Amino acid sequence: MKNLPSQKVKELNIEFPPAPKPAGVYRPVLVVDKFLFVSGQGPVKNDGTLMQGRLGDNLTSEEGKLAARQVGLTMLSSIQTHFGSLDKIKRVVKVFGMVNCSPDFKQHPFVINGFSELMADIFGDDQGIGVRSAVGMILPGGIPVEIEAMFELY
Repeated sequence: MKNLPSQKVKELNIEFPPAPKPAGVYRPVLVVDKFLFVSGQGPVKNDGTLMQGRLGDNLTSEEGKLAARQVGLTMLSSIQTHFGSLDKIKRVVKVFGMVNCSPDFKQHPFVINGFSELMADIFGDDQGIGVRSAVGMILPGGIPVEIEAMFELY
């Protein structure tokens, strides 16, 4: 029998930060047919504050990768809070990763790997890796990474 995502979370001793409240007029998650769409999430720390910084300015690529992993934890917390069990998720379908960075920064995919590696750890290499984009831009509130994603449900 395959490992359920909730079991993997326990095995890996993962602690989720609090799910953020919407910062505007939108739904944190939305189910359409067999798909779960998650609005853009930032890196919420366990104390509820947001990580801050800009890649290529005051954050290294490694720090950005950790921020992207934290976005993954935030997203999973949002899914549990607003949707329910992670065990209802069949697979990651699409990830859109946004990196707050200086114009000369070039390691966007490496940074977003922090999110993707977490998803693979929890959902498995086949089901945890979907299609993905990683781009640079200015992000709201000075956060280093924002990610939105789409998941297929059972």
